[in-house]
Amino acid sequence: MNVVQPIRDKNKLEEMKEELKKNGTRDYLLFLLGINTGLRISDIVKLQVKDVKDPSGAMKEYVTIIEKKTNKTKKFPICNGLLAELTKYTNNMEQEQYLFQSQKGTNKPITTVQAYRILNKAGANIGLEEIGTHTMRKTFGYHHYQQNKDVAILQEIFNHSAPSITLRYIGINQDNIDMAYKNFSL
Repeated sequence: MNVVQPIRDKNKLEEMKEELKKNGTRDYLLFLLGINTGLRISDIVKLQVKDVKDPSGAMKEYVTIIEKKTNKTKKFPICNGLLAELTKYTNNMEQEQYLFQSQKGTNKPITTVQAYRILNKAGANIGLEEIGTHTMRKTFGYHHYQQNKDVAILQEIFNHSAPSITLRYIGINQDNIDMAYKNFSL
């Protein structure tokens, strides 16, 4: 199993967004949703228009899903930047359509394997290694932690059993270990 990393550098994060836009809005929005919600890819690919838009066509303030891995209900607000992009993206879509449709078949979501290929290729194109679908979730966690320094809320968002698991997952422990080595000399 390959270990993937969060995208720590905000400039690289912007480069990744631009690289994904080259393939179209779907791939870009997949990434944008992932880095702004911290959802697992298995939950992202299953999202339908009705999960983000009510039947009248208005965007929902909150998204509520049942997580595939944990079978727990997760409710979260759609942040402003993501809301604007989702509004444009879903403009002419029907309620039952998947947000991230496969090009194979009618109204089928892309697979998690295809999502991995999309992200990994875009990462490679901009010089990033160790990129996969969990990169989005880890990037969300890493930057959320850097901004708020609240491991307890991230632990809750990720459904982790201990803060140490969350810190290791988002790469903070590795950053601290790297710094300890860099600052050590005999």
